Amino acid sequence: MKRDIKLFTGNASYDLTRKISKAIGIPVSKSTITRFADGELKVKIEENIRGRDVFIVQSTHPPAEHILELLLFLDAAKRASAARVTAVIPYFGYARQDRKDEPRVPISAKLVADLLASSGANRVLTMDLHAEQIQGFFDIPVDHLYAAPVFIDHYQKFSTKGLIVVAPDTGSVKRARAFARRLGKDIPIAIVDKRRTGPNKSMVANIIGSVKSRKALIYDDMLDTGGTLVDAAEAIHAQGAEAVYTCVVHPLLSRKAPERIAKSCIKQLVITDTIPLTPEKKIKKMKVLSVANLLGKAIMRIHRSESISSLFKEVQA
Repeated sequence: MKRDIKLFTGNASYDLTRKISKAIGIPVSKSTITRFADGELKVKIEENIRGRDVFIVQSTHPPAEHILELLLFLDAAKRASAARVTAVIPYFGYARQDRKDEPRVPISAKLVADLLASSGANRVLTMDLHAEQIQGFFDIPVDHLYAAPVFIDHYQKFSTKGLIVVAPDTGSVKRARAFARRLGKDIPIAIVDKRRTGPNKSMVANIIGSVKSRKALIYDDMLDTGGTLVDAAEAIHAQGAEAVYTCVVHPLLSRKAPERIAKSCIKQLVITDTIPLTPEKKIKKMKVLSVANLLGKAIMRIHRSESISSLFKEVQA
């Protein structure tokens, strides 16, 4: 007998989950997330999920309670005898510490991966991991989606004449090259030679490739304080670019990032809704694209035990 699907949401992805629900025609199942008097979280699933195929949508951006909330949700689903529990994590937090690059530091991405599995996740569906090797930290299946098709659909509505795709650092070259190829086979790429001087601190040493008289499109996975993105945009503009556009998957927009971008030479910032925007983070030059349809298609394919490779194979190099 085919298992019924149950879709739940944590507080971090409330609006996105409702968009997913509308896209796939599956209602959001009932749950409550309350607090004890001391602020401790209490999660309760309000429906029978025994033998069901459960999907819990929750991004794990700060505060860290979003991760804890997801772990409690997973444990509740496991103890309620769900047939399978999939953690749908549009933005996978703590991904920037994916290796031990200095003494006495944790490998945070591995720790979070272990916590998800031990809490009851049978599978993880996520999008644009900061480092693709994080998939190897899991001992459970991981479906890694890319938001590139959403951006490509958006930019193909406009002329790509004179466009150049820019990788914000050397680690993004493969992704930028695949993105440029999908936009148009003749679109070149440039690379920002960036030197990281500390957490959230970097400097642009050089631009590899000619951006003169071209429309530059910087493609990145994450936007935190905005320093790296703005510095790259200013360096590209200084080398004669006609205009600088940016698209970023995960809009963390920490500290003064919105103000910094608003005052920069960036013409437009296109982001997705993997992380919800608070009112103070919204600026005029910002456009939000939804990944709800993409995630919804992946959820339904996982539920039906179908391949989801066609959703992301086109952005692999």
